[in-house]
Amino acid sequence: MDSEYYMTRMAEFDPDGMYGDIASFPDHLEEGMRIASQASLPEIPVNSIDHIIVCGMGGSAIGADLVRSYLADRLGIPMSICRHYRLPGYAGKSTLVIGSSYSGNTEETLSSIADAERVGAQTICITTGGKLEKMAAKNDWACVKIPPGMMPRAALAYSFVPLLVLMSRLGFAPGCDNDLQEATGTARSRVKELSIDNDKNEAMKLAEMIRGRIPIIYAGQDHIDAVAVRFKGQICENSKQLAFTNVYPEFNHNELVGWSIFEPFVDKLIVITLRDIDDHKRVSARMKIVGEIFSSNDIPAVEIASDGDSLLSRMMSLIQFGDFTSFFLAMLNRTDPSPVHVIDHLKSELDKI
Repeated sequence: MDSEYYMTRMAEFDPDGMYGDIASFPDHLEEGMRIASQASLPEIPVNSIDHIIVCGMGGSAIGADLVRSYLADRLGIPMSICRHYRLPGYAGKSTLVIGSSYSGNTEETLSSIADAERVGAQTICITTGGKLEKMAAKNDWACVKIPPGMMPRAALAYSFVPLLVLMSRLGFAPGCDNDLQEATGTARSRVKELSIDNDKNEAMKLAEMIRGRIPIIYAGQDHIDAVAVRFKGQICENSKQLAFTNVYPEFNHNELVGWSIFEPFVDKLIVITLRDIDDHKRVSARMKIVGEIFSSNDIPAVEIASDGDSLLSRMMSLIQFGDFTSFFLAMLNRTDPSPVHVIDHLKSELDKI
């Protein structure tokens, strides 16, 4: 398919401008830095905190996953993401809890943040408004306001960058500014490569390979695990088709055996492996061997290498690749990438209970 095909489909199936949001990712990164750098924050002595918990769901939580993966080698204390109605039992006065909800009305996040109030945790909120902003005002918590008007998954930069800048400003991971600036510049150049105007677009080619198949996305545990989760989520939400993900080396100890009997499904599956130069050397060796296994069994498989100098730039490059791929796949599937009707239905049914 050429760019004219996708432009025609976009005119018909993208009335809410998901493509524009994906292409504006570098602008969002830049604005996220500005917002977070100007936000009013409490003074929290680093040595008074022994654990960081980010409460969030879906598009708001994936930003926290990416921060956790990016800072995996730098944070001196544990960081976890709470995707539930309750905080873990170890949360208390020495815990920094960050509530991240794009709408400000995510019921799981509101419930877990209420736990933060109950146990006296240090608490900061990131939101466009809603009930979470009101909770922050009531409890005199710092609240970082981010721009409204997007689908939460399209606002990734606003859940990721402010959180990373907060970690830097509070002293938990100082010195991230240069990496953020470089990643933003790299992201701008990547938009040109992945643009709908580019007929040699690799994201378009991947979308055409995925069409009609279920992608299984694998990545290393070191720093790309959350990127793989984002890649999977974008295909599910934007393209409206199933995708699954797992990480090296864990999947080699169980899921790999499941590829022993796959013949009935081989024309419905495709493997996508996300690779990075910082993958553990033993993970890289595993990827090579497993790739040979897939090849010898005629299982469709694609490798996508990260691009950029810094780790953050490389993570962002894979995120952009996945985002654009999911959009082009949505166009091939003749579906509007923005609405998520089944999630809206679920929420409306829960409101009745």
